Amino acid sequence: MGPRRVLLRVVLWWSFFTAATGWVRAGLAGRDAIPVRRRRGRLLSESHQGFHHLAAQRERVRAQGIMWMSARWGGAFTPLIVEWAIRRMTWRHAFEAFGVLGVLWAAAFYPWFRDNPRDHKGVNAEELAVLEGAEKLATGDGHVPWKKLIRSRTAWMLWAQYFCLSYSWYFYITWLPTYLKEYRHLDAGYAAQLAVFPLLFGGLGCAIGGFLSPLAARWTGSVAVARRWMAYVGFGGAGLMLLVHTGIRSPLWAMVVMGLAGFANDLVMPGPGGLHGRGRKVRRDASGSMNMMGNLGSGIAPIVFGYVIQTTKSCLPNFYIMAAIYLLGALCWRFIDPVTPLEET
Repeated sequence: MGPRRVLLRVVLWWSFFTAATGWVRAGLAGRDAIPVRRRRGRLLSESHQGFHHLAAQRERVRAQGIMWMSARWGGAFTPLIVEWAIRRMTWRHAFEAFGVLGVLWAAAFYPWFRDNPRDHKGVNAEELAVLEGAEKLATGDGHVPWKKLIRSRTAWMLWAQYFCLSYSWYFYITWLPTYLKEYRHLDAGYAAQLAVFPLLFGGLGCAIGGFLSPLAARWTGSVAVARRWMAYVGFGGAGLMLLVHTGIRSPLWAMVVMGLAGFANDLVMPGPGGLHGRGRKVRRDASGSMNMMGNLGSGIAPIVFGYVIQTTKSCLPNFYIMAAIYLLGALCWRFIDPVTPLEET
């Protein structure tokens, strides 16, 4: 179908389920919100696919860094927007308003976007020259070598590291407001302001990671070495900052340090590589499998967070667990080959 038609459908359904969350009985709201979140993986897979047409190969990691930065910053300011919206309308109407935003985006996106820039009347010859050869990477379905995928050590390790990355990151968008209000004893307004830091800094991490990755590859002379060390720094730094933040009494400075954890976390995001191949379908399904494992981690994490708090009567053990999971994510990269196409493994 191509990214244009798929993204249109995904965002419209996403918007519908967002609005519909406000139409159900209050006790079912959390359960009915699940379809909203589960469509994220398909959205990201098609967004990555679109970059094969829209960005030259040397700029693709940077383009993905900017995309992830935009996603993080959208999430960063959401607590403030939600808090503002609920004070002016009911929570049900707030969901409806957020659903309308997706519809407005779709109305602007579909007439303008083209799967291939050559089909857009606004693209000039110089821009097409920069994109020369990009369409070869975006076409050709190929055959997904499922046996090799299942047997690939790199595949399993990439799935595991994405699980670890998503598990710890999901604290920032699920339990963080509760942590600030109940364990840092902040009012809702101030908690919403401080909750901005992890995703705000994370967005910067995505953008900076996207720019640093090609530079690191040139410095080290190896794309594999560069990506591996970016992952070590990202995972290790995120775990360390989470542990440091637990010893800081000031809520403001504690959240600044947690923001640095988000920054380190997202240094890993722009170019994990590894699960790729020569056909469009191979790349798309490989990317989709990584998002599936990431969503598995993000689905399990809030349940574990709540269970730990209920069992220990404290939020601190969650940060120790998250730091340990970040360490596991870093160890995964010791066994990942991020450059060899799947067909050659």
